[in-house]
Amino acid sequence: MGRQKTVGVSVGGVMVGGGAPIVVQSMTNTDTADIDKTVEQVAALHRAGSEIVRITVDRDESAAAVPKVRERLDRLGVDVPLVGDFHYIGHKLLTDHPACAEALAKYRINPGNVGFKAKKDKQFGEIIDIANRYNKPVRIGVNWGSLDQELLTRLMDENAASPDPASAEAVMREAIVQSALLSAAEAERLGMGRDKIILSAKVSDVQQLIAVYADLASRCDYALHLGLTEAGMGTKGIVSSSAALGILLQQGIGDTIRISLTPEPGGDRTREVQVAQELLQVMGFRAFIPVVAACPGCGRTTSTTFQELAAKIQGQLREAMPEWREKYPGVADLKVAVMGCIVNGPGESKHADIGISLPGTGETPAAPVFIDGKKAVTLRGEGIAEEFEALVHNYVETRFGGGAKSDAAE
Repeated sequence: MGRQKTVGVSVGGVMVGGGAPIVVQSMTNTDTADIDKTVEQVAALHRAGSEIVRITVDRDESAAAVPKVRERLDRLGVDVPLVGDFHYIGHKLLTDHPACAEALAKYRINPGNVGFKAKKDKQFGEIIDIANRYNKPVRIGVNWGSLDQELLTRLMDENAASPDPASAEAVMREAIVQSALLSAAEAERLGMGRDKIILSAKVSDVQQLIAVYADLASRCDYALHLGLTEAGMGTKGIVSSSAALGILLQQGIGDTIRISLTPEPGGDRTREVQVAQELLQVMGFRAFIPVVAACPGCGRTTSTTFQELAAKIQGQLREAMPEWREKYPGVADLKVAVMGCIVNGPGESKHADIGISLPGTGETPAAPVFIDGKKAVTLRGEGIAEEFEALVHNYVETRFGGGAKSDAAE
């Protein structure tokens, strides 16, 4: 299904919506006031492939640190746009720290806690005025964990008085959608263009998220940020996010995504970037790194050689991609196969650009390598893994860098 047409928004030079490729973004979990750690993590996220990075701006110390973080990143050549995540006192921080307001590429506002009662409209308006002054876009990010309670209460009361009341879940979804749309309309009333507004409507339930975004997309053409909030840790977070976002993306909904994984203790924050990239890549929306096909293993593959080789090749490709993107245009489309036995090994290897079929249990200790669908060489002995790695690197240089072919590939 084709992408739904939305208004394009430039976030620090990265286009979101308007038919642009779906953008991968992430968020730091450092104290922004700790400039060294924040710069280090932003740089790591960007190196992993995050095209926009959000940072927390929750107090004066973090707001004062933002321009210093930006300056340090610029000196390192890390030009990724920074988004400020504001809650409760964003209006005050942006007013008191103009250098922060200038350094950020976008402001994230939560209409559920931008202000309460009489102060809500005033404080929301102050943020929009500052965004207009500095020509910055905003993301109006609704979250069901911090939903506008006045709006929700009013809709619940109206529903209770209805002769045909909807379910509580349906009213909750309507409150989320209305919160986003009413806030966007108010931002426009205050002079903000539609090309400066991105909406999100996050919940932590897969089916509810699909329903909310389908409704929101049918009622507006604003650029949409997708994400399952509080997705969880490990496989639970990955599966939940992939299921929800995969369905929405297939329906043509979504212009930028974040996979909100809870890292394992001491875990790598860049994992959320890898999952987002892999989701977009396996669905055919974008190509980020070469694909490595590998069989799951069975009784024919009691050796772990093919598993170790597949993991090593995948790791090397991901590690090399920041340099390879610049050096080898198109290399992200490379397909590599590392197979474990003769059942599917030769056939799968022929479908890949370069593939190896390793000997399974009881098979002749020989590993044919296929390049561009044709058998190129058979590897034997203890150095099969190293020789295949060299062939992969040589193939990349030959096809994407204009280098000379190896003897094996000729």
